[in-house]
Amino acid sequence: MRIVIAGGGVIGCSIAWHVQKAGGEAILLERGEIAGEATGASAGMLIAPIEDTGNRAFNVLRRASLEMFPALIEEIEEASGIDVEYKKPGMIRTARSQKAARQLHKAAKNNPELEWVEPRALRELEPSLTRDIAGATFSEGDADLNPGRLANAFAVAAERAGAEVLRRTMFTGVKKDGRRIDGVVTNTGTVSDIDAIVLAAGPWTEALTTRLGARLPSPAMRGQMIAYRSKSLRHAIWGEDGYLVPKPRGYVWAGATVEDVGFRKKTTARGLAGLRRMAGDLVPRLRKAKVASSWAGLRPGSPDGLPVIGRFPGKQNVFLATGHFRNGVLLAPITGALVADLVLNGRTDRRLSPFSPMRFCR
Repeated sequence: MRIVIAGGGVIGCSIAWHVQKAGGEAILLERGEIAGEATGASAGMLIAPIEDTGNRAFNVLRRASLEMFPALIEEIEEASGIDVEYKKPGMIRTARSQKAARQLHKAAKNNPELEWVEPRALRELEPSLTRDIAGATFSEGDADLNPGRLANAFAVAAERAGAEVLRRTMFTGVKKDGRRIDGVVTNTGTVSDIDAIVLAAGPWTEALTTRLGARLPSPAMRGQMIAYRSKSLRHAIWGEDGYLVPKPRGYVWAGATVEDVGFRKKTTARGLAGLRRMAGDLVPRLRKAKVASSWAGLRPGSPDGLPVIGRFPGKQNVFLATGHFRNGVLLAPITGALVADLVLNGRTDRRLSPFSPMRFCR
């Protein structure tokens, strides 16, 4: 089966790899470069939900995807020859107020993955952390990686397995046969005789759905980040107003804002000032650290804040994989595997049912 995947972020690249691996023929379209948008701008943290509150189905999906990473990374690094910089620094979750500390302490009692850390032990665990902490937990299993490298590893592995990866190729239209799409028009030519198309273009997915005579909102949610030149951290730090992640080659990343401002992908003085304040409050040493770079990315949202994964209503062979918001990297493995199974075999895994696009058509 010839499957077109529109979107070269980590979700689209994972789908392409899983389609090719399962015996399909993947054709990945990316209007720019692989991981050139939200994927390349993200921190790449892989964190399990620490509570069962919120959307239970979403937590189940996130946990299942997290469990796939160790084996997947070994496989994808070997298949692509790309080091995705996967590591497990562990994460310290901090609370500045007594109320937040009580909530964190309760979470630690109910979750074996979290260890409550007393103040003296916290100073030994992370000496650079501010003393102005009311409570903290540590989870040694939390990991992170380089999202851009992961997406490129998926793409290169898919290419080596026979997939076609078309960079700088923009989806401009489709060829229809009734409710069925049998070809995709791009700025470089037409891809004909296709069996299905998966729209995985992040916040640009909405524009693609309108070309199919329908519309599914996938609002752009801006996130700004800062990279410090610093070796001050041993572990990732999660605070009430943001997070800090130690990265290879002597960097610490600080993030991230959440802004509903449309497609304005630029940093702002106000946004960066807030990140610097958060970083300095958590790790005072960062107040004097050199800012190496700053950037912004546009994450894909959805009307209810949850992923949108499944068959596109009213279209026989069109599928969606968008709306992952701040969980795109984390959910890439399971999204790729389950969407490939859905498209190639027609099977909808029960874990995907709550995220079907049909929920917006009732």
